[in-house]
Amino acid sequence: MVITIPNVLSDNELKQYRQHLNSADWESGLSSAGEQSVQVKQNQQLHPESKLAQQLGDHILQAISESAKFVSAALPLKISPPMFNRYQSSGHYGWHVDNAIRIIPGTPIRLRTDLSVTVFLSNPDDYDGGELCVKDTYGEHQIKLLAGDMVIYPSTSLHQVLPVTKGQRLASFFWVESMVRDHEQREILFDLDQTIQTLGADHGLDNPQVITLSALYHRLIRLHVNT
Repeated sequence: MVITIPNVLSDNELKQYRQHLNSADWESGLSSAGEQSVQVKQNQQLHPESKLAQQLGDHILQAISESAKFVSAALPLKISPPMFNRYQSSGHYGWHVDNAIRIIPGTPIRLRTDLSVTVFLSNPDDYDGGELCVKDTYGEHQIKLLAGDMVIYPSTSLHQVLPVTKGQRLASFFWVESMVRDHEQREILFDLDQTIQTLGADHGLDNPQVITLSALYHRLIRLHVNT
């Protein structure tokens, strides 16, 4: 399931991000590519241990921690430090699947990549091309969101970034190890939680049916959480 979440970052935050990133020291994205990805990857990245990447990454982690929809969709156990990339001058990233295990830089901590996340930092009219294409059981999705919006999708999905033929595409990306490993179970829990939130807004959180559904949701959480 592909889930989009709008307005993770404000216009003012985005302006500051772009000012910092436009004057940043970028390196080839091949430095973090796996054996197969190196054949299809052409972009630039901030070094993940640079001061700027860490500062902006910490800010994104704070922002997503305040997003109820992100927490509901991901049920995060571990989140990798956000990284930052830039596509321009026909830069692209061909079809690939993210590595199942990632090591958090500078630590011995390993993270299972259940979910992949992209936060768009450039508006769609800032560049041509650059769509994130994700294949799942429902077909192929082409995703090009407003700056500040976020997309979440299973890391098992085959995906690519189409060539940027004009302008530049700035984004942050990271991975989540979820408390619920199974994608279908996590999707059911997300749909149930969103239904509860809608009913609660319409009828009040003290509505007996809302309370019953909430109790069922938390029973399911206890059954499916893997920690």
